[in-house]
Amino acid sequence: MDKNEVFEKVKAIIADKLAVDENSITRESSFVNDLKADSMDILDLVSGFEEEFDITIPDEKGRAFETVGEAVDYLSTLV
Repeated sequence: MDKNEVFEKVKAIIADKLAVDENSITRESSFVNDLKADSMDILDLVSGFEEEFDITIPDEKGRAFETVGEAVDYLSTLV
């Protein structure tokens, strides 16, 4: 799976969990500043990523994601 495919799946998860327009999500989008996610939202997103990609993300790594691109880059190394 390439980064674009991962990005599309990540965008869909974010749009669903945060109730934001999928078209407004870019790789540069900040989870906190642009998407208005709080710490509980981020945990929910990480859980969604784990389920979608059938992987486990260490808690400290999941909490460290600042942008959508950082999450996509990390997930791309695992799938």
